[in-house]
Amino acid sequence: MKAKTDRRIGPRLRVYLGTLDHLGPGKADLLTGIDETGSIVAAGKRMDMSYRRAWLLVDALNKMFKSPLVTKTKGGKGGGGGAELTGLGREVLTRFRSMEKKTAKAIAADVAALRRFVAPLPGRGE
Repeated sequence: MKAKTDRRIGPRLRVYLGTLDHLGPGKADLLTGIDETGSIVAAGKRMDMSYRRAWLLVDALNKMFKSPLVTKTKGGKGGGGGAELTGLGREVLTRFRSMEKKTAKAIAADVAALRRFVAPLPGRGE
């Protein structure tokens, strides 16, 4: 059985879309959470993120593109509303996930080689 480690070895893609704007795994995970839960609050909680932080990220994402990736939805009798990805939001998320997979595949051999050189975590007997 392979020992589990806390150390991640591999790529983390960040795509720059301007001087400061970028799309990375955190924003993609937030979009995935919104898509799965229908809620910015729930998606943020999944990531141990405050509503304010989640909303600021959604706002930044919406401003990066020609049209919003996330829209608010009106609530029913219960009062509260929700959120959903727009068609563009789904397209952006799909393309980002595709780029992640292609990146990982393209460098898999080099990552495997580097993994052999990484020192074990102290006190774990790895």
